[in-house]
Parts: sequence; structure tokens; C-alpha cells
Amino acid sequence: MTSFFSRLQSRARQIGSLLCVGLDPHPADLPAPTAAAARDFCLRLIAATADVAAAFKPNAAFFEAFGPEGMAALRDVIAAVPNDIPVVLDAKRGDIASTAEAYARAAFETLGADAITLSPYLGHDSLAPFLAVPARGVFLLCKTSNPGAGDLQDLPLADRFPAQRLFERVAEQARGWNVNDNLGLVVGATHPEALAAVRRVAPDLWILAPGVGAQGGDLATALRAGLRADGLGLLVPVSRQISRAADPRQAAEALVEAIRYKSEPNARRAPGIEPSGGFVDDPSDRLKPRFQDAPALSPAAAALADRLLAAGCVRFGQFTLKSGLLSPIYLDLRQLISAPALLAAVGAAYTELLRGLRFDRLAALPYAALPIATAVSLRGGWPMIYPRKEAKSYGTAAEIEGGFVPGERVAIVDDLATTGGSKFEAIDKLTAVGLRIEDVVVLIDRCSGAAEALAAAGYRLHAVMTLPQMLDHWAQTGQVPAEQLAATRAFLECQEHHTSNRVLESRL
Repeated sequence: MTSFFSRLQSRARQIGSLLCVGLDPHPADLPAPTAAAARDFCLRLIAATADVAAAFKPNAAFFEAFGPEGMAALRDVIAAVPNDIPVVLDAKRGDIASTAEAYARAAFETLGADAITLSPYLGHDSLAPFLAVPARGVFLLCKTSNPGAGDLQDLPLADRFPAQRLFERVAEQARGWNVNDNLGLVVGATHPEALAAVRRVAPDLWILAPGVGAQGGDLATALRAGLRADGLGLLVPVSRQISRAADPRQAAEALVEAIRYKSEPNARRAPGIEPSGGFVDDPSDRLKPRFQDAPALSPAAAALADRLLAAGCVRFGQFTLKSGLLSPIYLDLRQLISAPALLAAVGAAYTELLRGLRFDRLAALPYAALPIATAVSLRGGWPMIYPRKEAKSYGTAAEIEGGFVPGERVAIVDDLATTGGSKFEAIDKLTAVGLRIEDVVVLIDRCSGAAEALAAAGYRLHAVMTLPQMLDHWAQTGQVPAEQLAATRAFLECQEHHTSNRVLESRL
């Protein structure tokens, strides 16, 4: 018997699509609040998109709301899907024993669905009736796309080091339960770091990644985080972006093309997809990690990296960033003010870089770079200025503190480089008063797009070290657990392209 995911994979390869068309007859989209209207709404979408859909996903709740007529309409909708296209019933069931068996019969026999979404909360025995037949599939809720998903799903489990989050344990369990090739996971595209983490834990499982479009998930980021090495393994459900479009057919085609081409922003096609639209079994131009083969740190830089780690300037764990994302690493160079010897060593490292540049004075970015630039200024004898975050409303009302002459060339000094956004803000203030900028110098480049964004605007970024170099060094010396290093690398890969693109677009 052909397994569910063998069938889904064949469909995806045949038409070159990972698009799952959501069939969600929202009351607001219907001409009348009836089961017949809901049925007709979905039938039109199926007819318009069947040749580009890898799967269809009807939402049971919208039909159940109409009672017996709604269930009959749902059965008609599922029956209208061509036989070669899998149907995933979005029902999120979860129960045990005979109740679970009844839910399975209802979904697979009465309604005729090929797969169903389930809750993992009751454990494996609640899933067994749905997994018994290989041809019927399950997508298990792992890390959902809603804002409150982290209330339970992100809870750390202390029986592992480093601590494993609950959703990661679900992915690990699912990998072991997938004996019939019919168990996948639901991971929201709104949580790209979690999507990348699940892909590490379960490299072979199919993932249903809701949240693209109306919920704010970024398609390209989801593809980079969730695709398997063969360019498959990720099913992208989209509902309202298609159903509410003036031309649903055109919207679906556009999404399929976006899936094919947006996986890598500077590539002509996504990994595992031929230009003709078909998927290949062994893609030759697989997406390569941006941080592959980073040059090794010099002995002096390696020693400095170790001191930063020991001083708590680099921390591993779970940290909520300003953007709201959960990061497995946090860089906090403000800690340098409490370690004068280390601050002096950092100043010396900057000084070596700066001696090869042409400039008249330093421009430090508040606030983390102010003590660093002061140490550099004292060591190199260079005068320093700094642009204020906000102009003073009293006294001189200066936006730039310190003495300077318009036309002078300044080198910007900051602690980190991520996207380059804060650098551009400072550059705008400095150039507004007649200063010239050519170079930006930082201690650590996170390799998240700043160098490219600055270069596109005509500026050069110089870094004492890059974060990938530091990770490679700590991997070789065994100072940081391999799991934490892997999580950090995956997070950086996941963030790199869309942050740099956003900054570049804002400057053009």
C-alpha cells in the first residue's frame, strides 16, 4: 500500500508545487450564511486551482457550524477534489480509545479525507487509530502559528542539556512514531526559528507550515527554514490570499511561482526545483549555507573571542529579541564596561583595524559603542564625536557631540553589525552636517546582511571577527555544546536573507 507521504511527494514532484490550497469558507466571504454557499465557495476554488495545488485543506469548523447540512457539504467538497490530489482535513482532533477510533472513521471513511490534523497532547495512543493505515496521514500540531503558541509549546524541558522545548520534543517523538511514513508536523511559518529547529530535529518529516500571507509569515524565510535537503518536505497552506483575490487562479499560480523562486533571493530557482516546474530527486545546485568555510580566527582574535564568552558578552540559551523572535544566542557587549582589561583588549583589536583606514576622527554610535570608541580613542590618539539618538532640547541643541569640521572624513565605530539599520541612521545624521563616511568598524559582524546593505550604499564594513568564525572556533575547542552551536547557525541562516533585503529595500 502506498503511504500517504509517498503519494503527496509524487504529487508535488509531478506538478512542481508545494502549495496547499486552504478551503476556509469564512461567513464574511459567503453570499448567504448557508451550508450550500460554503460548499459552492469551495467548489469554485477547487475548480480554479486543482492543477497547481499539491493538496487541499478544508477547515472542518466552518462546515460543522452549519450542522448536518454543513457536514454533508464538507463531504461533497472532499469528493470534488480530483483523486490524485491529497486532502488534509483541518480538524485538530484529540481524544483516546473508542472516541479516537470514531474520529478516525469519521475523517477517513465518512468524509473521505486522506489526512487530518491532530493534537499531540494525549500521547501516541490517541494517534494510533489514525496512523494504522499507511495510506491515511496525520499532521501533528507541533509549533502552531498563533501568537499564544509559546504559552505551552515553548516551555523548556529540563531533562535535556541544553534544555529542549516542548515543541521540539513533539517533533522528536513524531519522528519515532512515523513507522508507516504517514506522520508529519504542523509548524507555523510565523515562527521561522522554530521551523528551523524542528527541521533539525526531524530532518525527514513533512511539515505543514500555516501562517504565510494573512498571518504575516514570510514565504521565503519559511522555505529556507523548513525545506528538506531534497527541496521537498514542506507544504505551504494558503487560504485567504487565494480565495479573496480578484482572480484566485492567478493568485494560486503566483504563489506556486513564489515557492519555486523565493527560496533563495539571489537564485533563479529554489533548491530541488527545475526551471520547468518539476521537482528533481537529486538537485545539483542545492542551497549552500552562507557561512560555509568561514576563514579561521587569528590566534589573537580567538583568544579575544574566548574572553568575551567567559565574560558573558556572548550567551547561549533562549532570548527574546527586540523583533519578538526567540534567538538561541545573545551578544551583549555592554558588559565590557565592567571588565576594564577586556575593554582595553577590545580597544586594541579595533585599533589594529583602524590603522589601515583613512579618516580624521571616530564617530561612535550610542550607546554600546561609546565606551569602546573611548578606549580606541585613548589608545590611537584619534579625536571622537558621536551622533545623539535624539537632539537636545536645551543648550546647543546639538545632534552631533564633539568638535568637527565639515568635509572631514569619519570612521564609524559600533559594537555589532546585524542588518545595518542603525548604521544608516547615524550616517544620515553625520552626512547632514557635512561629514564624509567611507568605513564602518565593528567588533563582531553577525553576517545578517549589514555588509551587503552597506556595500550597496557605497560603504565598507570592517569587523574584528564574524559570528560564524566564533562559532567555528568554539566548535573546534569544545567550549560550547554542539546543540547550541547548531541552533545558532540555523537561526542565522534563517534570518540572513530577509533582514538584509528589508534594509536594502528601505534604502532604494
